[in-house]
Amino acid sequence: MKISWIITAVLLMAAGVYASIQLSQPKDLALQTSFEYPAPLPLAPFSLTDQRGNAFSNADLLGKWSLFFIGYTSCPDVCPTTMGKLTSAYAGLNQVEDVQVIFLSVDPQRDSTATLENYIKFFNPEFIAVTGEHKQLLPVTRSLGFVYAMVGDGDDYQVDHSASFALVSPQGEKVAIIKPKSSSPGKLPQIKNSDLIHDVNAIIDKYSG
Repeated sequence: MKISWIITAVLLMAAGVYASIQLSQPKDLALQTSFEYPAPLPLAPFSLTDQRGNAFSNADLLGKWSLFFIGYTSCPDVCPTTMGKLTSAYAGLNQVEDVQVIFLSVDPQRDSTATLENYIKFFNPEFIAVTGEHKQLLPVTRSLGFVYAMVGDGDDYQVDHSASFALVSPQGEKVAIIKPKSSSPGKLPQIKNSDLIHDVNAIIDKYSG
């Protein structure tokens, strides 16, 4: 009887330890349009300027969630569409914790602080717009997982750029990339607002818990 009781006690302890380990393991998220990095990635040090002419650096990311995307105010299609989508999704993105949306302009030649401020005000004055010289932009865009390239000559050049979003934690580290995807063959890839809202809140909830 005594041996049986000891065996039972050991088995119960083992089950408790196993359950504890399972509960402590981070759960895989069922993300719709995002890739969560296995571990948060630090961003390269950067120093940019926002739409009000104030300095904007890594320190401005601390203590809050940030959603980055890149573009330029002269963009004829992707950027205004994205800005409109983010404006309509903004309330949904803030369900768990506050999220600051950051538009990273990669066209410093044309996107002055005044231009950026007018652009942001048109869509959502709560958004942040930042830019800098290319030597300042390249390290941070690469660190965020974005690429861009100037195309064409003269004043009417365009800028090819990534159409993804990067989600940055309150520790200033990149935790996920939100990528466009196609719902069917031959259809233009896009990020649906419902998928964006779902994924951002799921990731924030995971880190907050």
